[in-house]
Amino acid sequence: MSSPSLAGRDDGPTIPILFQYGFRFFFLFSGVAAVGLLGAWLGVLVTGEWPDHAVGASAWHAHEMLFGTVVAAVAGFLLTAVPSWTGTKAVSGAPLMALAALWIAGRVAVFPWTGMPEPVAAVIDLAFLPGLGVALARPLVAAGKWRNSAFLILIALLTAGNLLIHLEWLDLLDGGAEAGFALGLGIVLMMVTVIGGRILPAFTRNGLGKAGLGVRSWPMVERPVLVLTLTLVPATMAAPDSVVTGLIALAAAVAHTVRLAGWQGWKAWRSPILWILHVGYLWVPMALLLRGLHALAGLPAAAGTHALTVGAFATLILAVMSRASLGHTGRPLVVSRSTVAAYVLLTVAAVARTASPLLPVEWVWSALQCSGYAWVAAFTLYLVAYAPVLLSPRADGRPG
Repeated sequence: MSSPSLAGRDDGPTIPILFQYGFRFFFLFSGVAAVGLLGAWLGVLVTGEWPDHAVGASAWHAHEMLFGTVVAAVAGFLLTAVPSWTGTKAVSGAPLMALAALWIAGRVAVFPWTGMPEPVAAVIDLAFLPGLGVALARPLVAAGKWRNSAFLILIALLTAGNLLIHLEWLDLLDGGAEAGFALGLGIVLMMVTVIGGRILPAFTRNGLGKAGLGVRSWPMVERPVLVLTLTLVPATMAAPDSVVTGLIALAAAVAHTVRLAGWQGWKAWRSPILWILHVGYLWVPMALLLRGLHALAGLPAAAGTHALTVGAFATLILAVMSRASLGHTGRPLVVSRSTVAAYVLLTVAAVARTASPLLPVEWVWSALQCSGYAWVAAFTLYLVAYAPVLLSPRADGRPG
């Protein structure tokens, strides 16, 4: 995500700095959610405590990591990228505060110890993504950016996935949660595929200078990557364990691997702010490979799921949030040692969580603990390093 020009913006002196640009609130609270929600989940695993009236503990954990942590990061990215794409003023002030309130209300509503009736919790939790879509639709439509308007469809499909989950929680749709999670994960994977195809080659090429001249995106690869990844979404929803779904996943893994090879990430090993992007994207074909092997060879499904979520999604979220928080506050694109440590810790978390279903039973709990504590440590380091950045004015004195 490149820094948009903020010249000419006038947010006025009364807007709190946290609500002057979308990335400030949502990147901060994506980190807060990553630590708080995973910390709560670790507490559940250790104590075994869970309210009798609540939805299943694993279902709540999966829902909140997706629609809490991941969706917050997606919102921060899109609320910052759309003004750059359209040349329009960013959502700020009261409208941004309203979106923030909707996101927080959703987390409170579905928190199991709140005790909120599920119909009420569902309505509150479902409100955020449509609100985000409305906020993004106005500048996209006004600017005629139809190519980028595809993200509105993806947001609508994410909303549909969340609705399916809540319908099962309301005992109105058997199998709704499984289909909803498959749809939600597939749509975020599509976002990663589209956005990654834009930013990774561009950032790598720019960051490497002359050494990056060989970085390229091949048109003959781009279309199969998009088509296969998109096709995998309904296939996974309809028949996750079928041979056809497994073959699509393996074909997509090959396509993503070829795509990633064209971006020549190995050249960026001296630049943490670059190599972490490539490490994050490398988890995409790994996850697809594991998903294919689940369908074709009976490998545990959890391995592929966590390669995608902890590996690809979380790593790319941490990579983009740390980079954009610097770039959009007028600071040099150079990460600190503590940020590099966060990158390494999150990679440890991803490896341990992905491997845990494949390990002997006596090792599983240790792997889960290792993954959970490494995750919490990684995002704690992120918060310590970037909360002051996100809560402070731009270093160059410009608005935003």
